[in-house]
Amino acid sequence: MVARQLQSRGIRDERVLGAMAKVPRERFIPVGSRHQAYQDAALGIAGGQTISQPYMVALMTEALHLACTERVLEVGTGSGYQAAVLAELAARVYTVERLPELTEAARRVLCDELGYANVSFRVGDGTLGWPTEAPFDRVIVTAGAPGRPQTLLDQLTGSGEAVVPVGGQHWQTLTHYRRRPDGTFEETRLCECAFVKLVGQEGW
Repeated sequence: MVARQLQSRGIRDERVLGAMAKVPRERFIPVGSRHQAYQDAALGIAGGQTISQPYMVALMTEALHLACTERVLEVGTGSGYQAAVLAELAARVYTVERLPELTEAARRVLCDELGYANVSFRVGDGTLGWPTEAPFDRVIVTAGAPGRPQTLLDQLTGSGEAVVPVGGQHWQTLTHYRRRPDGTFEETRLCECAFVKLVGQEGW
């Protein structure tokens, strides 16, 4: 997976590649689908949600420029796989999910089975972020937002960065935001992508 799907497509950050090689993707996938764990595709999980394609996980993680010290907000816990990769690279991960059953399943795999101690979970509307724990150094959204997620961007530190799929209900543009010293944001489009809808007060 790392060589054929990630390095061959331009993922270069050695720490990201190392995390992708270390985290057992099959542990985050329903038992009946585990033989597909390392395919170059997103896969279905409970609640009508998906676990993202490995390349997309690596691309989004690399775009956050993590250096071990960051507090990261993840919107959309899903299977917990992206949170595990982030937990390998950041100081602490705060992950929000609207579906309680996904939160509990992810907590069980991440904490009870794999022993991650630097991940905090919350059930709620991820479009509103996690105000009581803000500000965050990084924000990553693993569902497609209908527009610029201003509430989430407002929860970034003064030099914070965010990666968010922004666009329609079926196709989005993966967008990187970097906060400038004057409080405005530099916006960079990375690639086209397809995520499930970001559901919530400031989503779909």
